[in-house]
Amino acid sequence: MAKSHVAALVLALVASGAMAQQQPAMQWETEALAGSYKENISEDEKIAGLSKLWSEVKYNFVDTATLEKLDWDRLYLETLPRVRAARGTEEYYRVLMEMVAKLKDGHTNVMPPNELSDRMGGLPLLVTRPIEGRVIVTEVLDPGLRAKGIMPGLEVVAVDGAEVKTYAAREITPYVSASTPQDEALRTFGTQFLRGAVGSAARVTFRDAAGKQFEQQVARVGRDARKAATVNSPSFEFSILQGDVAYVSLNSFDDNSAADAWLAAFDEIAKSSALVIDVRRNGGGNSDVGYKILSTLDDKAFLTSRWATREYKPTWRAWEKEQPMYAEAPDAIQPDAQRQYKKPVLVLTSAATFSAAEDFAVAFDVMQRGTLVGEATGGSTGQPLFIKLPGGGSARICTKQDTYPDGRAFVGVGVQPQHLVKQTVEGVRAGRDEVLEAALASLQPK
Repeated sequence: MAKSHVAALVLALVASGAMAQQQPAMQWETEALAGSYKENISEDEKIAGLSKLWSEVKYNFVDTATLEKLDWDRLYLETLPRVRAARGTEEYYRVLMEMVAKLKDGHTNVMPPNELSDRMGGLPLLVTRPIEGRVIVTEVLDPGLRAKGIMPGLEVVAVDGAEVKTYAAREITPYVSASTPQDEALRTFGTQFLRGAVGSAARVTFRDAAGKQFEQQVARVGRDARKAATVNSPSFEFSILQGDVAYVSLNSFDDNSAADAWLAAFDEIAKSSALVIDVRRNGGGNSDVGYKILSTLDDKAFLTSRWATREYKPTWRAWEKEQPMYAEAPDAIQPDAQRQYKKPVLVLTSAATFSAAEDFAVAFDVMQRGTLVGEATGGSTGQPLFIKLPGGGSARICTKQDTYPDGRAFVGVGVQPQHLVKQTVEGVRAGRDEVLEAALASLQPK
């Protein structure tokens, strides 16, 4: 059919309302490809789940350059025999996780069924971080481990007899979905380090400041036990530091509680001589929460990130026409008419600053209201599409490309601080917060 006739037909159908009906939700998700958990789902379910995941990524993943570079279709064909050979649902999900990790996106990953959480998600009662190219214990959550001599500041040099980086490359990194080197390092040697079955133990070799090495068995516990041992930070923390500097830690944007607490404490914050906002532990949530806080820092409107998404038009494909991107201009957030903080402001960032907290950092940077201090953020934000997979698991796929308002990239790079400050091993061992110290020192008269 000629294009002009097609266009005329489309206009006629739209005018008559024949094409105005919404597409049913069941078109996208049906129970047929979202079966319940079994120890070993059928081969047909495994192949169907892989095919669904491949297809959803092919048509919805926003970074098409990565799909082309990877040759996503070739990777699908290479993964098919591994899926067929998977001896159970756990092994099947490991194959899917490894495949999706190759997309190198922190908002695109596979989540195994809840029934496998104890088998795959156990962690020890300690916290580690990559610092100066080494793996350092930063917190010990179990008095029993402390009694064995495991303390903050120790270096992990080996696990189960393998050098620590060799162990990580074999057991952790292949399954890590991360957008930047700093994001991958934090997940590999921090949040996902030593992951394994609940009840099992890792044989860990530690080294102290004097160079002495010793080995200990470190047991893995479940999510609830680890949560119970962790001191949970509220979404908002406020204190006055020396020099009458207000320190506010915004630890989460999961709900409105951080913004509500900020507004409630604003009159006290406003009395300070300067303000330090800490988002180093903020993993994101709803960007609007952070924007509400930023609206009290400047009496001018400020711009948020620019975003775009793929716009697939099957008829354009039939015509061999290039597919478009749908883009929207940045939002302009209006200032808070009742509250304005006029004094110096610093924002602290780290590789754990992620998603909506990065949107906060971008907007603050664009405002030119103050200085970003610390390390580059995780470099991953966007809107994930969630899909169900056979066996009770799921996946999410990043559908949204975010940039600075002028088009500069921060996804895949990280928001860069103007004042780069990194925590050191020596600082951890001394119990110092070197990033906060540097921020406070920069506020002192020169």
